[in-house]
Amino acid sequence: MIVRNKKHILQMLFIWKGSVLKKIFPTLVAIFIFSWIVYFAHYHFPDVIIPLNVGAFALVGISLAIFLGFCNNAAYDRFWEGRKQWGSLVIHSRSLAFQIQNYIEENPQFTKKEKQEGIKLIIAFCYLLNKQLREKADYESVRQYLSSEVYETMLIKKFKPAYILNELTKWIADQQKAGRIDTIMQSKIDDNIGELSIVLGACERIVHTKIPFVYFVILHRTVYVYCFILPFGLIDLIIWTMPFFVTFVAYTFIALDAVVAEIAEPFGEEENDLALDQMCANIAYSLSEISDMPLPELVTPDKNYVVS
Repeated sequence: MIVRNKKHILQMLFIWKGSVLKKIFPTLVAIFIFSWIVYFAHYHFPDVIIPLNVGAFALVGISLAIFLGFCNNAAYDRFWEGRKQWGSLVIHSRSLAFQIQNYIEENPQFTKKEKQEGIKLIIAFCYLLNKQLREKADYESVRQYLSSEVYETMLIKKFKPAYILNELTKWIADQQKAGRIDTIMQSKIDDNIGELSIVLGACERIVHTKIPFVYFVILHRTVYVYCFILPFGLIDLIIWTMPFFVTFVAYTFIALDAVVAEIAEPFGEEENDLALDQMCANIAYSLSEISDMPLPELVTPDKNYVVS
C-alpha cells in the first residue's frame, strides 16, 4: 500500500507511484492515436467518416458514470471491510496479550518464558492470516514463534490460522486446568479469541465472495467501446483538439475502471492494497514489547511511501 504525506497540488499532477496511470498508459496512447486517425480520415474522407450525434454520448456517459459509481462503491465496501477487520485484529490481539501478561499467574514452574508462548501464538496467527489471504507458502517468518511440533503440524494443515487459534485455545484451557486463571478470566480471554476467529472468517468471506464477474465484464466493455467511438461524436465540435479531449475523458473512465478492479481485492500486493506486512510487523513489535520478548524489526513508512 502507498502511504504518502500531503503533497503540493503541482506534485499531485505528476505523481506516478501509486497511480493507475502506468497500468492504463498504453491504452490511453492507443486511444490518442486512434483519435488522430479518425480526425485525419474525416478531414480527407468526410463522406466516409460520418460524425455521430453527440447527444447519444451524453446519455451513455450518464449511464456509464452511474454504473461506475455503483461498482466503485461495491469495491470500496470490500476494501473498507478488510481495513476494519485488520484494525479489529490489532485491537483484540493486544487485548489478549494484556490478559495473558497480567492475569496468568507465574510460579517457579511457570515463568515469564512459558507465558510468552501464548503471546507467540497470537503473533503467529497474524502472520499466517496474512499468508493465507495472499496465498503465500513461505512460513519462515512464523517458525520463530512456534514450537517445532506445532510448526511441523501447521505445515500440513489447509487452514493454518484456524489451527493456530485452536492451539491458542488449548493453551488457555491448560492454564485454567493448572489453576493459573479462574473460569471467569478464561471466559474473558475466550471472548478475545472469539473476536480473532470472527476476523478470520470475515477476511475469508472477503476473499472467497467476490464482486460478480459479470459486473466487471459489462463495465470493461462499456468503458472501452464508449472511449473508442467518442472521437466520432466530437470530430465536428472541437476539431483538432478532439484527440486531447477524448484522451482525457478516456483517462477518467478507464482509470476508475482500473481502481475498481484494484481495490476490490484489498488483500493483494498492489500499491493501493492494504499494508498487511506492515500491520503484521507492528503487531509483532507491539506484543513483543508488552511481553518483554526480543523486539523484531519494525516496518514503518518513510516520508514518501511504503509498499506492502
